Amino acid sequence: MSTRQPTTTLEDQPVPVRAKLAAAWTSLMFLYAYVDILNFFTPGVIEDILDGRVFEFDLSQTFSTAALTLMAIPIFMVVLSVTLPARVNRITNLVVAAVYVPVTAFNVAGESWLWFYGLGVVLELILLALIIRYAWTWPRTSPSATIATSRDRATVRAQQQA
Repeated sequence: MSTRQPTTTLEDQPVPVRAKLAAAWTSLMFLYAYVDILNFFTPGVIEDILDGRVFEFDLSQTFSTAALTLMAIPIFMVVLSVTLPARVNRITNLVVAAVYVPVTAFNVAGESWLWFYGLGVVLELILLALIIRYAWTWPRTSPSATIATSRDRATVRAQQQA
């Protein structure tokens, strides 16, 4: 006969917004990389690359630099989401994620493997939506808690009571 163990509730620690943003940008980059890697198995892709073409673009230093720049921005967003001050962090995440929505949607244009690229784009757009949501709903502190100091508490109380 076994005795029943008392059930306990797991403690659900709140995750800081900065960690959520960094995790979402990291996940987005994993998806970008994985979709690109799996794309190499699409028939004809390797041959096109060997012939100097990617999608509809000629492989060149300009193309490679543009592609690196395009991917460096979300890569840097991982570290910026953890290190920037809250106000700048929020605005930066909102702007960059909003700009990357059409960039991400463009990746499905003209693709023959619509299910594969469509799923990749939908998953990436979900992550971008989460980033926008996390940044948009960034918790705020009340003005009295951030402004009040020991010497002006009486002034703040008087203003609140007025």
